Amino acid sequence: MENQVNHDTHQLPVHEVLLLLETDASRGLTHAEATQRLQRFGPNVLPLIRRHGPLIRFLLQFHHPLIYILLAATMITALLGEWVDSSVIFGVVLVNAIVGFIQESRAERALEALMSMVKTEATVLRDGEKHQISSSDVVPGDVVLLQSGDKVPADLRLISIRELQIDESALTGEPVPVVKEELLLPSDTVLADRLNLAYSGTLVTYGQGVGVVVGTGTITEMGRIHQLIGSAGNIATPLTKKIAYFSQILTVVILGLATVTFGIGMWRGQLAVEMFMAAVALAVGAIPEGLPAAVTITLAIGVNRMARRHAIIRKLPAVETLGSTTVICSDKTGTLTENQMTVQAILAGGEEFKVSGTGYEPVGTIQRNGKAIDLEKAPALRECLKAGVLCNDTELVDRDHQWTIVGDPTEGALLVAARKGGLDVKKASEHSPRIDVITFESQRQYMATLHHGTDDFPKVVYIKGAMEKVLSLCTQELDPDGRERPCKSDTIYTYAHRVAEGGLRLLGLARGMVSPDTDKLVPDQLPSGLTWLGLQGMLDPPRPEAIQAVQTCQHAGIVVKMITGDHAVTASAIAQEIGLGRTTVPHGVMPRIMTGSDLTACPLNQLPETADDTMVFARIAPEQKLRLVEALQARGHIVAMTGDGVNDAPALKQADIGVAMGRGGTEVAKEAADMILTNDNFASIEAAVEEGRGVLDNLTKFIVWTLPTNMGEGLVILAAIGAGLALPILPVQILWINMTTAVALGLMLAFEPKEAGIMQRPPRDPKRPLLTGELVWRILLVGALLLAGAFGLFLWVQAQGGTLEEARTVAVNVFVMVELFYLFNCRSLDRSMFQLGLFSNPWVTGGVLTTIGLQLLFTYAPAMNLLFHTAPIPLETWMPIIGIGLASYVIVEVEKWIRRQLTGPANALHHSN
Repeated sequence: MENQVNHDTHQLPVHEVLLLLETDASRGLTHAEATQRLQRFGPNVLPLIRRHGPLIRFLLQFHHPLIYILLAATMITALLGEWVDSSVIFGVVLVNAIVGFIQESRAERALEALMSMVKTEATVLRDGEKHQISSSDVVPGDVVLLQSGDKVPADLRLISIRELQIDESALTGEPVPVVKEELLLPSDTVLADRLNLAYSGTLVTYGQGVGVVVGTGTITEMGRIHQLIGSAGNIATPLTKKIAYFSQILTVVILGLATVTFGIGMWRGQLAVEMFMAAVALAVGAIPEGLPAAVTITLAIGVNRMARRHAIIRKLPAVETLGSTTVICSDKTGTLTENQMTVQAILAGGEEFKVSGTGYEPVGTIQRNGKAIDLEKAPALRECLKAGVLCNDTELVDRDHQWTIVGDPTEGALLVAARKGGLDVKKASEHSPRIDVITFESQRQYMATLHHGTDDFPKVVYIKGAMEKVLSLCTQELDPDGRERPCKSDTIYTYAHRVAEGGLRLLGLARGMVSPDTDKLVPDQLPSGLTWLGLQGMLDPPRPEAIQAVQTCQHAGIVVKMITGDHAVTASAIAQEIGLGRTTVPHGVMPRIMTGSDLTACPLNQLPETADDTMVFARIAPEQKLRLVEALQARGHIVAMTGDGVNDAPALKQADIGVAMGRGGTEVAKEAADMILTNDNFASIEAAVEEGRGVLDNLTKFIVWTLPTNMGEGLVILAAIGAGLALPILPVQILWINMTTAVALGLMLAFEPKEAGIMQRPPRDPKRPLLTGELVWRILLVGALLLAGAFGLFLWVQAQGGTLEEARTVAVNVFVMVELFYLFNCRSLDRSMFQLGLFSNPWVTGGVLTTIGLQLLFTYAPAMNLLFHTAPIPLETWMPIIGIGLASYVIVEVEKWIRRQLTGPANALHHSN
């Protein structure tokens, strides 16, 4: 055997597949052959996504245009013999790199902890004996034995089946287990209908089976999807795109200004060494050195906040992406819904009943006309529920106060409904022990069980299955009092049609009497004239918290779309319950449903607009999910994709932010995602969006706070060169200003609480520039105040007889004092800090006190005077320094007040960015 044969094996007879794989169905492979194949084909695992090692990740921290300028400044100052300056500049660069590296390393370790999973085992035949081996050691040609609860270790061609059912929802999105069959299938059979195959990673829910491995590792359906994930590129986030563009522009401007500065100085006849230092000072001053670290730390704080709200962030920039999200594409099964089938409607004895409660927890009631029923007074309903319990192979279990099932979700729903009605499931089974069973098969469309009955009816057959099939076998039905009467098929069909339009799956239930000596049921030879007991309509219900979360997202201007592999009718019903149809679009009436076949037929040039205008996509294949995300991105949307199955992974990777489920999600989906919800709750997405918006606000506040300082420093240098004066601030002093204030003051903005109404405004427009016109105006205003204050006091101190060192010390303190007061302006971009609460962010108070302490050391400590070329200043000199800071605060607050009066609160500057 040279190659794996996982190609169209569903169309080949079993004996041909065994011949191709050179194996024996009764004995399996020999140990020697298995070892040889393991060496040839490799372990049965998906290749890990390659990540950079520690050294490369550390070096990548220096890969930034602004960092390149600082490294160049380090080398220039070193060549000029300014070793202190050179060391300080390089020290700043190194600190930035270390902070970024530590944050990424923490994220990697958290990811490894999250992704670590217990290795699954498989039962195989080797040399005719059963062996338990690690699933990674399974090879092509291995004969694998399956039973209920097993995870399928590789792609298998089924050899023999005994009532085998497999949950393939992780691969196809279909929540109901697939009943497997031994039959040949046409070559064009779609993946979801290949009933003679079992796929790697799916779960056996019922029965037993034997299959031969036809594909391992990447040569499986899961491996194919893994390759789709690899083909989807990483997406840059809105903020990283804007900061990268801003950095490129700033780099060009800085280099241009530094060149002009050097040229002006040389033209004025000043020394080349002095002009080199002036150019370095300008470059260092114009670069916001604290920005990379501040962005990283602010995002990391957002990560911690989200973790407390059950959202784990794998990639830091994903935090701010959530704040810009305009569309959420959500998988249905297990994300918007409970992934737990629930009976919601019952027709029995000609009466209609509603069932309350959701999921497998048997809490709720069966009601008629809004009132809970007494089962003793509703014999027809009692028989209907009893049939659902007896014709059933599933168990309902309470594990650590968490109700779950072992078996089929549909049968589990019948057990829960019976418990809600007050039927004792255990006693019902004990009073009517089973004798024989006809298992469900798609050709028969029903399941039948034979039971011991009462003295009047010693042997009873109970049947459940497709409503049409079961009803066709019935000639009579029970009336409300439990008496038999002629079957009213028309009434039943009318009711069935009405509830089916709500997306409910319908199961018909019936019973029949057989002779006392009957001990075996024969398919297609059931007793004639069965009695119709009723039907039960069930649905995988939406999560109640998901309904509220979707509405909150819609109020926040975020469009929620459902993308599922389930049927259109079911998807439509869930969408209506959740309220997706309430959202309006600018193009008019929104199409309710678009199916996978509709999507295939849609011309490529029309797909972006069609995807934008459609809310529900049903019967969608993995490749189509990927196309939908790409189409929405082509319309300029920031797309978040939520999901838990393998079939969601390619779209999760392509989306601007992929959101996977931590509990029910597959490992493939988690690996592809940017964010993982630890509680599998769609409502956590709304919380994450809220936190993301808060982080984006705080990042914007930091940028608006820090850039005026860089601008003011650059202007002061240019003014001094233009006037032919000594530099008011030196490169090392500029670095002191930038780094200490960024850490002690600017970073305190990262802890700002979210402002009121954060989820009542639309998402930030992805096309909006990083700095709007209003923000640029404020930056220019504060930069001009810094220039006037620092340069003015620098000249004033010298005019009063102060030394150059004293004048520079005063200029540095002016910069720090204005930044300190401006910090209170930036706590909100449009409101007063008194509206927020003066002490609502205690970190600001701590940062202010720390900054004051540092500036006193900077000014009066001898070691700092030597290192930073400063000198102590008289106490009275602090009065004008503080006065300039206070004046700048008042001026900015007046500007904010004027803007509020002109534009109104609804269009305030904070909400426009």
